[in-house]
Amino acid sequence: MIKVEKETTTKSGAELLIDALNAQNVEMIFGYPGGAVLPLYDAFYDCDIPHILTRHEQGAVHAAEGYARVTGKAGVVVVTSGPGATNALTGIADAMSDSIPMVVFTGQVATPGIGKDAFQEADMIGLTIPITKYNYQVRDVKDIPKIIKEAFHIATTGRQGPVVIDLPKDMSIATTDKVNDDTIHLPGYQPTVKPNGMQLEKLMQALAVSSKPVILAGAGVNHSRATAELLDFAERYQIPVVNTLLGLGSFPQDHPLFLGMGGMHGSYAANMALTDPDLLINFGSRFDDRMVGSPQEFAKHAVIAHIDIDPAEIGKVLTTKIPIVADIKETLTQLLEMTVTEEADKTHWYKLNMTRKERHPFTYNRDSKAEIKPQKVIEIIGEITEGKALVATDVGQHQMWVAQFYPFRHDHQIMTSGGLGTMGFGFPAAIGAQLAYPEQTVVAFVGDGGFQMTNQELAILNDYNINLKTVIINNGSLGMVRQWQEKFHNERFSHSIFQSQPDFVKLAEAYGVKGVRLTDPETLAADLEEAFAYPGPIVIDCVVSPNELVLPMIPPGKANHQMEGVE
Repeated sequence: MIKVEKETTTKSGAELLIDALNAQNVEMIFGYPGGAVLPLYDAFYDCDIPHILTRHEQGAVHAAEGYARVTGKAGVVVVTSGPGATNALTGIADAMSDSIPMVVFTGQVATPGIGKDAFQEADMIGLTIPITKYNYQVRDVKDIPKIIKEAFHIATTGRQGPVVIDLPKDMSIATTDKVNDDTIHLPGYQPTVKPNGMQLEKLMQALAVSSKPVILAGAGVNHSRATAELLDFAERYQIPVVNTLLGLGSFPQDHPLFLGMGGMHGSYAANMALTDPDLLINFGSRFDDRMVGSPQEFAKHAVIAHIDIDPAEIGKVLTTKIPIVADIKETLTQLLEMTVTEEADKTHWYKLNMTRKERHPFTYNRDSKAEIKPQKVIEIIGEITEGKALVATDVGQHQMWVAQFYPFRHDHQIMTSGGLGTMGFGFPAAIGAQLAYPEQTVVAFVGDGGFQMTNQELAILNDYNINLKTVIINNGSLGMVRQWQEKFHNERFSHSIFQSQPDFVKLAEAYGVKGVRLTDPETLAADLEEAFAYPGPIVIDCVVSPNELVLPMIPPGKANHQMEGVE
């Protein structure tokens, strides 16, 4: 294709980049400077877009993820070349796994040095091909506006994800009075948004004869902001709803049709409903292995309808009789315009699921007076925040307890690392969410292990007036690792129990942040009320029972109905 040039005032590549970010209405940039991006950071000096200086590149990417997860907008990150860029890889991979829109600018050595092992050179194109939706390396300063416009388009459409733009240092410095036309023309990238009408008819025909239907609602419902449509559809046909971890918030947890989260640590009612339906309608879940431990036994008598914007996910794990490649909101909107003339009797199915839900809720020993129970901490915070907080978690036991016991009420409310399971994610992600919504209550639930991976970001709470409530579920160990060692490795606790820990209260205070330690189960509710009433950032170190397990649990490779720990 012939490149069409447009006249412009003479500008450097860095200035063109900032203009392009302004054209995309970028609200903030997360980053960390270094040699390869110094020309860009010099331009930031006069830039109106706020820049958040994190203390580590991984923290910058996770914070941008948190921002993107709660706003639905692309998070923007700038890091330098070499180790700065490689430090960002974990966050980029995390965003790819969970379909989070981001545009990440990685500094690169000057063009003549590329491929010559120059100081702080790393092959970011090669490194990020498997973990990005797309990536670019700028080779002509005139392409910068077009590349950035395309990057945001790719990141935020179809199945969303991260896009990397590798920016050689000389491309930031070079000047031009002409730029290439930035009209988006990507014939090879045309995501299917509208559903196929014939497939919708097949789904409605299957629903008409189904006496045991169930809906599995995944992250796609939240990404599409289709929660109202999902509620209407489920209520119209009285279909019970199961959430994935990342689908939490897409359906009201206090609704009679809600059966809870399914999968490895899901509820009994949810997992049994996924075991024996005759119709399974999957809205925006990828049937990952934590949901489908044994594909041969999962909904083996059901007609499976899978609605997903990514065609690669359909049929990847389970045989799908009714595949629908489309946006979830578009699909549900059209389904709601259709009617079923006759419906099979679902009365027994409804009663069965409600009985399972009533008899087997998530539970723990509420009568314990000797130690703080982590589930109780989460329940009380759910009450204090009325289930309305934006909630970030790290990865491990506390992540599953939050999924089980926090009363999520709306979409884009939960920030958790689902696909990659990234320890260190929760705290910086909560920072990004709090920056996006300064007036909203944001809670970071972290483990004592994961918090030590990214807690250096405590340094920026006061810098940017981030009123974040950080709750450490402190059991003195890598709790989920310890749980698996207890159950599957003959209680051989190899390097999962910490011999020493920092004083988290003093650590917080060293950064000028208030810290409190809670150890008394008798005063737990009052102590948490007082902590959450504090008008500033606070770290709440909750010393909890060290031997508590996340239950129920489906052992690896077992079917959903083979749960352990169900009372």
